Amino acid sequence: MSRLFGTDGVRGLANRDVTARLALQLAVAGSRVLARPEDAAAGKRPVAIVGRDTRVSGEFLAASMSAGIASTGVDVDDVGVLPTPGIAYAVKATGAAFGVVISASHNPMPDNGIKFFGPGGTKLTDAQEDEILALLDEEWERPTGADVGRISRYPAAADEFTEHLVRGLGEPGTVRPLSGLTVVVDCAHGAASVVGPAALRQAGAEVVVIAAEPDGYNINDGVGSTHIDNLREAVVQHQADLGVAFDGDADRCLAVDSLGREVDGDQVMGVLALGMKEEGTLADDTLVVTVMSNLGLRLAMEKQGIRIEETAVGDRYVLERMLKGSYSLGGEQSGHVLLLEHGTTGDGVQTALHLMHRMARTGRTLADLAAEVPKLPQVLINVKGVDKARVGSDESLQQDIASVEAELGETGRVLLRASGTEPVIRVMVEAATEDEAQAQAQRLADSVQERLAL
Repeated sequence: MSRLFGTDGVRGLANRDVTARLALQLAVAGSRVLARPEDAAAGKRPVAIVGRDTRVSGEFLAASMSAGIASTGVDVDDVGVLPTPGIAYAVKATGAAFGVVISASHNPMPDNGIKFFGPGGTKLTDAQEDEILALLDEEWERPTGADVGRISRYPAAADEFTEHLVRGLGEPGTVRPLSGLTVVVDCAHGAASVVGPAALRQAGAEVVVIAAEPDGYNINDGVGSTHIDNLREAVVQHQADLGVAFDGDADRCLAVDSLGREVDGDQVMGVLALGMKEEGTLADDTLVVTVMSNLGLRLAMEKQGIRIEETAVGDRYVLERMLKGSYSLGGEQSGHVLLLEHGTTGDGVQTALHLMHRMARTGRTLADLAAEVPKLPQVLINVKGVDKARVGSDESLQQDIASVEAELGETGRVLLRASGTEPVIRVMVEAATEDEAQAQAQRLADSVQERLAL
């Protein structure tokens, strides 16, 4: 069968692509791969953590996942609605064998997805995912009687995760580190609708909340990190110091300054990297980014003596490189930021807390901090209805790419890649001016459409 897992788990239209049957199959196969035999040998039943975002389809998919896992003899702790990094934290904090997240992140409500966390709350390797796929339709010996698993609610998980987030700013005390800052928080009607505002308030910030009334259907609907116009307006209206926007599962964060100007993931990482370097906490003075990160970030970091390590797109690959090199900070332009001292995956709320902590410690505005990480104009065009598999092998397309690269020279950059989560090819061009970036990106998008059309 074709590879089911993309760069961030299994994702597609809920009840068409991602069905209750598929969830059940993945639950059984995943549990058989990830449940630790040493737990059974020690006389204790393995435990899995299951959680979801606010999509209505998450209810039946989480039920299917829990049923499948319990059928393998593994107990399930259902945390309900919780950000993806909160589920990863619960796996690590409780010593669970593995975790499951039901979410399609920033995708629209009709979509949903399934992803696993292994022991310690880290994403699976390609080899582990392939092992799960190999067992998907395999017959197996099912436990019976007292050997089947139990399914229980774990309602304390949200409060425990909130406390963990705030604790990451330092030991709790009488002085709250974000006192004096006002922030507008766009929760995307998603998984951070409770945890996000609670953590920021506990850290001392004055919090204005928008898009935190999930009804199962409105997640990411014109709100959140992919739609920040409402956030811009609210920041200006409330005269806030900044705004932050999460996506549906709250593993990413984008920001806007006090004038409503966007501060993207590259700039957030740059601000944090410069602060950590000053404090001596940026391991090996290295920042790990993906190939999508802006050339402006790379040049700004080089100027300040910070080395860039580059990976493929996907925070799982950023994490793998960080673990391999023992690096402390990495992430993606989209707002996935990993602070390994505090978590094992991208965490939007954690990112917001640490970004604001940098503002509070320095007394500087977000606009001032972000100005140290200027962006080159970057244009991204998603081309649909094309053969993703041929993006790197079509000779005529490669000649067109080479021609654009030659025209841009050292003042620009070109990247074409097949999306791991959507049926599109992404065309990205950076250039010295917005007009040039737009023109060259459209030129390549037209080439992709012409040469790779299905």
